[in-house]
Amino acid sequence: MRKITYNKLVRDKIPEIIQADGKTCFTEILSEEDYLKMVDLKLDEELAEYHKDQNIEELADLLEVVYAAAKARGYSLEELEIIRASKAAKRGAFEKRIFLKEVME
Repeated sequence: MRKITYNKLVRDKIPEIIQADGKTCFTEILSEEDYLKMVDLKLDEELAEYHKDQNIEELADLLEVVYAAAKARGYSLEELEIIRASKAAKRGAFEKRIFLKEVME
């Protein structure tokens, strides 16, 4: 029997999926402090995967981890969306593809 070590945060149903495939997995429930660290690492991982593949599935994974990070820090998704919309209203979004080259003072 081959052992593969992952040591990473996974989606909630991954252990069930592994077991349904006839494999055994070992997990632990993280403390709040460790969970925050792992969510941050997961953000980096998912962003790297998006940069590599640039497909909608990786973008959706990244968004899922952003939602998890917000919740882990005590923010609601509604709060996150309100802040996002407010910043977009005040400072704009990224729709016009503006690339700032220089500012002269």
